[in-house]
Amino acid sequence: RGFNIESLTVGVTEDPRYSRVTVCSTCDEATKEQIVKQFSKLHDVKKIQVMEKSNSVFREMMMVKIAVPKDSIANIMTSVDIFRGKIIDLGVDSITVQLTGEPSKISAFVDFLSQYEILELTRTGLTAIGRGKECLKDRD
Repeated sequence: RGFNIESLTVGVTEDPRYSRVTVCSTCDEATKEQIVKQFSKLHDVKKIQVMEKSNSVFREMMMVKIAVPKDSIANIMTSVDIFRGKIIDLGVDSITVQLTGEPSKISAFVDFLSQYEILELTRTGLTAIGRGKECLKDRD
């Protein structure tokens, strides 16, 4: 429809009858309105909310597997701590790290890792939730 979706995440909500779809796109106001109109046409969509940066929290999760030279493991482990990541698997010659945060933080960690051999990398895409008590529960 003439716009680019940068990330798309889907997951179950607090009510298992419903899933939440988070669509991320960098666009102008007219394109944003077009995206909302296109999703509004879908029969199964119950509610649409544009998440503004000023009153929302945005996060992404990444898992990355890195080939680790024996002389670099301490440096990688220190960087994982600095980025508040978590080592989720440690092999003889590789390490797998989980990292959550804003996309800029995840990208900065990937940039740091460019000096090593990245064996595998996966990112979830952006998800968001509004600040405060307001929420998307008006479904029925």
